[in-house]
Amino acid sequence: MMEKDAGVHSLCRLAVFVSGMHHRGMAKFLISFPADAMIVTDDLLPAVSADAHAVIEEAKAAGVYVFGGGIDERAAPVLVAGDGSVSAGIYPGSRLTGGFTVLELPTRDAAVEWARKIAVACRCAQELREFMYDPAS
Repeated sequence: MMEKDAGVHSLCRLAVFVSGMHHRGMAKFLISFPADAMIVTDDLLPAVSADAHAVIEEAKAAGVYVFGGGIDERAAPVLVAGDGSVSAGIYPGSRLTGGFTVLELPTRDAAVEWARKIAVACRCAQELREFMYDPAS
């Protein structure tokens, strides 16, 4: 048992070490906003949608787009426990709504520039977060 624990401990230390490294000098960034942040009138919505889709198409053309979308709030979330059991609800205090985009970029400054483009297109502020590097993903 102790040997297994030592292996897990070493693996965790390796994961922490590797988390600061980036594959091919690239990192993945999450650009997102909660649903409540986007306050757009019905008459402005078509223009916002077109502008947002244009930025996404630009990201795809640039080869930096990984994934994106909006959370379907009509579909109730569930919590899947460590033992595999499923229950209604989410972690206390956890709430995920709105839209997000994941881009793979060479620098945080580049991520800020893309977040800026998305913020202007969506007419609302965007949160920017960087994913830790994981060589298996």
